Amino acid sequence: MHHTTLKYRTLAAALAGALLTPAAFADTPESMTSLQTVVVTATRTPEPTDDTLSSVTVITREDIKRLQPASLVDLLTGLPGVSITQTGGIGQPVSLFMRGTNSTHTLVLVDGIRIGSVSSGAAALEQIPVNAIDHIEIVRGPRSSLYGADAVGGVIQIFTRHGSDNGNIAPSLSVTTGSHSFIDSQAGLSGGDGHYWYNASLGGEYTSGIPSCRMGAAELGVACFADDPRNDPYRNYNGLANFGYRWDNGTELAFDWLRSRSDNYFGGSPYGGDSNQEEQHVAGTRLRFSPLDLLKVTLSAGQTRDDSSTFYQGVYYGEYYPRTPTGYFNSRQNQASWQNDITLAPNQLLSVGVDYLQQHIDSDTDFITTTRGDTGTFAQYQGTFGRNEVQVSGRHDNNDSFGGHNTGAVAWGYHFDHGLLLSASYGSAFHAPTFDDMYYPPYYGVPTANPNLKPESSHSAELSLTQQFDNWHWGIDAYQTRISDLITLNEEYVPENVSSALIRGVEGQFGFNVDDWRVNTALTWLQPKDNSDDANHGNWLPRRAGQTARVDVDRKFGAFNLGATFFASGKRYDDAANQYRLGGYATTDLRASFTFAPGWQVEAKLANVFDHNYETAYYYNQLGRTWYLTLRYAP
Repeated sequence: MHHTTLKYRTLAAALAGALLTPAAFADTPESMTSLQTVVVTATRTPEPTDDTLSSVTVITREDIKRLQPASLVDLLTGLPGVSITQTGGIGQPVSLFMRGTNSTHTLVLVDGIRIGSVSSGAAALEQIPVNAIDHIEIVRGPRSSLYGADAVGGVIQIFTRHGSDNGNIAPSLSVTTGSHSFIDSQAGLSGGDGHYWYNASLGGEYTSGIPSCRMGAAELGVACFADDPRNDPYRNYNGLANFGYRWDNGTELAFDWLRSRSDNYFGGSPYGGDSNQEEQHVAGTRLRFSPLDLLKVTLSAGQTRDDSSTFYQGVYYGEYYPRTPTGYFNSRQNQASWQNDITLAPNQLLSVGVDYLQQHIDSDTDFITTTRGDTGTFAQYQGTFGRNEVQVSGRHDNNDSFGGHNTGAVAWGYHFDHGLLLSASYGSAFHAPTFDDMYYPPYYGVPTANPNLKPESSHSAELSLTQQFDNWHWGIDAYQTRISDLITLNEEYVPENVSSALIRGVEGQFGFNVDDWRVNTALTWLQPKDNSDDANHGNWLPRRAGQTARVDVDRKFGAFNLGATFFASGKRYDDAANQYRLGGYATTDLRASFTFAPGWQVEAKLANVFDHNYETAYYYNQLGRTWYLTLRYAP
């Protein structure tokens, strides 16, 4: 059960979200009650958080409205096991480190579809509009035995908003204004009945921003290598659509689509540009049916695109600096999955399936290879025997570039009285080298990539103790992860498998929801150490905070809601040699909302109340004190 649940949902709402992802393939166990939260990402099948043997955090739509985030970063910062770096204000690039692993070691899904750049290996979390999100499931710990490459530190699955089945047409509207000329707006229409559902929305966001890079960077030769005191604007346009139909026999057909287009400016130079135009596309379809009473089959397919073009002073970078044409990188990932969930006996489920992934890059940089494919076959057994619960999974991936790779996981849990759960798990995972690592062309005849790279591999062990009551919960997780064949740059700046890391951590959670009070706390202690034999042995891995703490407190007074978020972070280092130390910091956010008519709400938020100055990346500025005011209609 080890989970942090920010807000309880009804089972109906949870299952509606589950239907939007190819991970949700099994029947809902009869033992679930109407008050339990259901997650699907941990096992690719629906299960109540009380029973899952994974470390899971759930953020619901109600939490999103209550916390009033200006970006996805606001939602994720300070959650257990999560450390975030952002190189500037809203819209600037974000790196997320799950349980001390690399930023490319967390698999990100949108409605079950893998997203991210195949060039850099990173998912553009900063480009995902908050207004499009229904809920988020964050699974900490290795999941390659179910999802394949990149799920070393964990999996983040973002579920987009969808229509209801109550037979009503529901329009929605929100408009936000704030500091730095911030404006965000969204308008949508959703509905459905017992058979069909639909949702469509359009949104836009703009901010004049802040200077991303601190003055003096050019002289020191750090950060953006430029001194530009001007603000760095950011604008985003996004659209969302999904619909589905459910027949009387339970067969379901669903489709999801999300597009986000951004213009992002930053301090730069002729050698790296000063603005990016980026687009994220996610499209997927799923068919779910039961040819036999004991068999559930799901077929799914989808495509994601991550397109990025660089400019300098308004001129396309490939034209401005043609000797090194790196003006655009367009990534495409085509995906398909076939999963079969077989009920062997009461409380015993076997899942077997095949995933296919084709990655392609199109660029004015002549990559040595532009396409590669991966076929993964997996199996998972879940069984409950009295108070004991067991999960075993294994997967084989066959990749065009690095051949075959096997991963596995095993977990055991024991349910004591009064909601107390003791669990232990062990799992392996791997990260596939990126196109930049393996296929980037030589620079003036000098190699910059290594086609002989092996996947980075990891082995993790975890012990957890959690307890869940009707109105409160607590939990503690302790884990250790060893990563081998870490990809690092040698003296010629060519990537090699030469390094290793040893990461130890402890996560604690506590929360309650009593009367009109809601309190949630999250604590993380992390020791991410370089375990290689070179000069960096024993150093901290870059940009991971050693300790973080977050407390959310909310109180309802009739139509009024008041709340606060307190966040504190310990020190971190910006480089592998640990020469650039970034000190710890703390921030306080205050918020309030008032429901003045049915469906109508006005919200106000003051972030970083005490205007603390801090850095999560060396010489990159962060937002100081900012305010936001929102008018929202959602029946």
